[in-house]
Amino acid sequence: MSARTTPAHPTTPTATHRTAPWSRAVGGLIFTSRWLQAPLYLGLIVAQGVYVALFMKELWHLITELGHLDEADVMLIVLGLIDVVMIANLLIMVIIGGYETFVSKINLNGHPDQPEWLSHVNANVLKVKLAMAIIGISSIHLLKSFIEIGNVGGDGYRGNLTTDGVMWQVIIHCVFILSALALAAIDRMSYHKVAQHEVHDGVAVAYPDAAPTAPAQAPALATTAAARAD
Repeated sequence: MSARTTPAHPTTPTATHRTAPWSRAVGGLIFTSRWLQAPLYLGLIVAQGVYVALFMKELWHLITELGHLDEADVMLIVLGLIDVVMIANLLIMVIIGGYETFVSKINLNGHPDQPEWLSHVNANVLKVKLAMAIIGISSIHLLKSFIEIGNVGGDGYRGNLTTDGVMWQVIIHCVFILSALALAAIDRMSYHKVAQHEVHDGVAVAYPDAAPTAPAQAPALATTAAARAD
């Protein structure tokens, strides 16, 4: 009896599709167009310089007028300084994170001053961080409004603040918080567990709930070594 052989499936030759030169040229042009964003980030650096000048101006005003300011005025000026700093932090995140994500990698070569978040920055992480920064800025403005609200309707009233305006500020602040929570939830949904890690946009991040495997493997390795010795 002859052995029954299973006929091999005919192999389909793999067609090699060569990209047309015009298609490569268009693709290269589109990919190179990302450098059009570079002047935008350079412009944000100039804007940050303007904020530095504004910060120094307000700080000088606080120092020179300190004897003529009451506690509320000093607190409002300090909150204004904090507001400028938080906006500058927002600019830094947009400049560095946006350039790293959408234009080109920043080769820092293990620079000791490299921001911790830059090692795993992506579009989703950047959006969440920007949302948190906006919430911080909104909180500063809301706190300034709470300080000034006591002067509404009085002789010491210094602005155009009204109770309805403060109410809308609170509503908008709550919307910012809900938006940040929604972005964080969407970012969390893009994670999935692989080998005790979370992989997000191709970046492996250690999963915090995963138990360490090294201590559990140590007894097994010791038993195997003892068996080999015997």
